[in-house]
Amino acid sequence: MNPSPARRWVRRAASLIAGAPLLAGLVQLPAAPAAYAAEDATGWRTVDVALNSLTPGAPGKGDTVTVSGTVTNKGKEPISEARVGLRVGNRLSGRTQVDTAAARTGYSEGSEPNELTEYAVKFPRLPVGISTDFTLAVPVDKLGLGDPGVYQLSVSLAGKTSGRSSEQVLGIERTFLPWQPENTKKRTQLTYLWPLVSTTRLSAETGSDEQQTPVFENDDLAKELAPGGRLEQMVSLGDELPVTWVIDPDLLATVDAMVKGYTVKDRATGTNVPGRSRTVAKQWLAALEKAVQDQKVIALPFADPDLASLAHRGKNVPGSLNQLQRATEAAKGAVESTLHVKPSTDFAWPVEGAVDPAIVNTATSAGAHHVIARSDSFGENGGLLYTPTAARPIGGGRTAVVADARLSTAFQGDMANAEKSALAAQGFLAHTLALTQQDEEKQRSIVVAPQRMPSVTQAQSMASALRALDVQRWTQPLDLVGAAKAKPDPGAMTQVPDRSSYPDGLRKRELPTAAFENIKATQHTLDRFKVVLTKPERVVTPFGNAINREMSTSWRRNETAASRYRQDVQRYLNDLTNEVNLIEKSTATLSGRSATIPVTVQNKLVQDVDHLVLRLESTKPTRLKVGEGDGGPVTEQPIKIRGGHSQSVKIATTANANGKVPVVAQLFTEDGTPYGPEMRFMVNVNEITPTIMLVIAGGVLLLVLAGIKMYSQRKRAAARGEAPDGDAPDSEGSEQPSDPTPDTGPESGEPTAAGEKVDR
Repeated sequence: MNPSPARRWVRRAASLIAGAPLLAGLVQLPAAPAAYAAEDATGWRTVDVALNSLTPGAPGKGDTVTVSGTVTNKGKEPISEARVGLRVGNRLSGRTQVDTAAARTGYSEGSEPNELTEYAVKFPRLPVGISTDFTLAVPVDKLGLGDPGVYQLSVSLAGKTSGRSSEQVLGIERTFLPWQPENTKKRTQLTYLWPLVSTTRLSAETGSDEQQTPVFENDDLAKELAPGGRLEQMVSLGDELPVTWVIDPDLLATVDAMVKGYTVKDRATGTNVPGRSRTVAKQWLAALEKAVQDQKVIALPFADPDLASLAHRGKNVPGSLNQLQRATEAAKGAVESTLHVKPSTDFAWPVEGAVDPAIVNTATSAGAHHVIARSDSFGENGGLLYTPTAARPIGGGRTAVVADARLSTAFQGDMANAEKSALAAQGFLAHTLALTQQDEEKQRSIVVAPQRMPSVTQAQSMASALRALDVQRWTQPLDLVGAAKAKPDPGAMTQVPDRSSYPDGLRKRELPTAAFENIKATQHTLDRFKVVLTKPERVVTPFGNAINREMSTSWRRNETAASRYRQDVQRYLNDLTNEVNLIEKSTATLSGRSATIPVTVQNKLVQDVDHLVLRLESTKPTRLKVGEGDGGPVTEQPIKIRGGHSQSVKIATTANANGKVPVVAQLFTEDGTPYGPEMRFMVNVNEITPTIMLVIAGGVLLLVLAGIKMYSQRKRAAARGEAPDGDAPDSEGSEQPSDPTPDTGPESGEPTAAGEKVDR
């Protein structure tokens, strides 16, 4: 039994995959014939026509238009006398007609333009399920183009099947051909944002060494920085294009940390292992520094905080807007120190350019005067017959820079598919020309704000379209700062859309209010901790940056990872604060009315701590007083401890009665804020009775008598000129061992001023 066509196809595909690697976007495998042999794979649906490239994308006089692609027979029968040819439609008038033409599918006999048969490519036979490449080359002056404008270009396949002997169109694909051989009177000023944004990688944790070696959550960023990686492609492609760089300073700080040396968390073992991508990071940073020289650079607030989440969820949590202010202040220095260029920090960019009054107010609360919005959010009032200039004054000295939605979303989706990439590029070019021709007497400024983190193939598709525009016959580049200063159209919409118009899909992906509560708690802990440190910058900088990262837009769609990151930051900060603590003790015994109680404070941090106060409180001051002089219920001692050391503080006490007295020890900062948990222990007071005093006095008297006797014996022996039995000459110059740990000291058995010992 012969295998079915589907099985034969699967075997051929498997051998191709095993025999040679395929380059994404360059070689396309056909779908399985089992899918092709659908009931509707008849008529114009019989053949799949894929248009994979069109060059030049914007032809001029004397050019030859070359169209390449593949045709795949999805039907049940072989096709004979197949022919692939071009068809040029009528000139489209305006962007609406471009949209309508883009949505058109199918083939309508009698309403389609004629095929340029003399330039067609013929195939004697197209077997079922097999893809065949084609290339059509037609001089532009043979295309029948008339006035400048956008024309729809179709690639069709005609042929015969055994079921129908007459020729018919069995497949068709459409794209656009912008035709503008001469410069327009007023070229559109085009601003294209080129974003360098990534996900959060750097934790708050640092090594315990003096260099504070940073600790990464993972080493995935190295893949994006390596040749062929997403961020490497963004830099290498952007270096050749007239774009405005929009950079998250946290990305620069993270890569710079890699350059200086880093470690990576190994969650399987719970240890940190050395990072191995310093060279890759250094090369990427050097390439970026070169690319942005003499270019306009926009710095987002540090870690690209989620402005919509702040506006809708964080505003109810006190202090959240202060975090945005800190993120904005940190942005400029991070860019200048790594790229050595002066960035603009005057722009805020909400997710997908969606805005409402709360978002605008939040975005500008940290000092930005411009908000990058998008036209599908901002909308128009319908009074204009053309696409207006991007800049819109919205009051209070603020400007909304409204990016064009159709151009900004042109390269979303799977651009690894060569056909989708080619169609997207031609659609982008078509809209820019149609936009310019809306009013060639009026020069307008248009902004394009693509997705925040384009994939490699999306970036390559964007670059391809921008290179095609580089002929500059109907557009000219303008940076974002210039676009924000452009003269607004008087009839353009300037009212910020209300809250109800904000997309529900975006609202559902915002950070929850609980996230901002956690951020507030972490900041509060940090504020208490830093006041006791002699080098607070060693803690404030990494944790301040980590708190900024907790608000990052990159956490959208990944709340589980975001929550874990926030918990890790708080846990690590708590661990550090607990490195300065009281050493637990259970009971101290006092023998006598006056004695000292040792309380030990340890500092396991690398740096010194200061501005701490140890407070000791007697819960029964009538029985035990603490402090010098008459004492009282509470006494305090200032604390300053070197890094890696402990300090034993001796607190004077006065006992008025025997028995056990609960005592509370607590560390405070100098402003009276408790630091760490309190420590409770018992003081057992054993006062000396008169009977014991008589026994001690008798003992002392016996010692005195023994001493007198020994003295008399020495005197008599000296008179005879010989030493007494069992007595040796005195030794001279002997030393007593010194306390080997003068900073820490023992916690029990220490001599007191009264010659007594205090037991723990």
